[in-house]
Amino acid sequence: MIAVKVHKISFHPPSRSYAVILKEIDGERRLPVIVGAFEAQSIALALEYMETPRPLTHDLIGNIIKGVDSNLKNVKITRLKEGVFYACLEIDGKNIGERSIDSRPSDALAVALRLKSPILVAEDVMSEAALMPDIGSEEDEGLDSADWTPSLNSLEKKLQEAIDGEEYERAAEIRDQIKEINT
Repeated sequence: MIAVKVHKISFHPPSRSYAVILKEIDGERRLPVIVGAFEAQSIALALEYMETPRPLTHDLIGNIIKGVDSNLKNVKITRLKEGVFYACLEIDGKNIGERSIDSRPSDALAVALRLKSPILVAEDVMSEAALMPDIGSEEDEGLDSADWTPSLNSLEKKLQEAIDGEEYERAAEIRDQIKEINT
């Protein structure tokens, strides 16, 4: 598993949602995770350490974990299937033992930030979906296709999937992206 941190939240125009950019702690790869507006707001509140008058849903989850004398060991983004990320909360408590609770990544991130727990990503997920910043691009720019390139490994996997699924038009587009990276 690869330790990451929430690097920033960026508006993602194609899906009219937000991308939470997770950055490797000991590397340069970044993993964009698309989340809804509510989850993006909750993550942003946690990043800014802003308190609300009453607990929000992710605060409540954190309060429940603490209320049953447990702690959130970490959250893990474990797999990527058909464009959907899967995650889990790893909880440990004297009365409940160790538990792995299925979660959407957006919810897991919001809870992890509130409880100051580590965020981990499976290596195969990072290899498949991570992006690399272009050399010389500005660190604070948004998630813009001109500033980011998918990893070659990720594109090759997607190319094979498109060929296997007989999606030849998509395969041609991916092939062109690979050619562009190699030149």
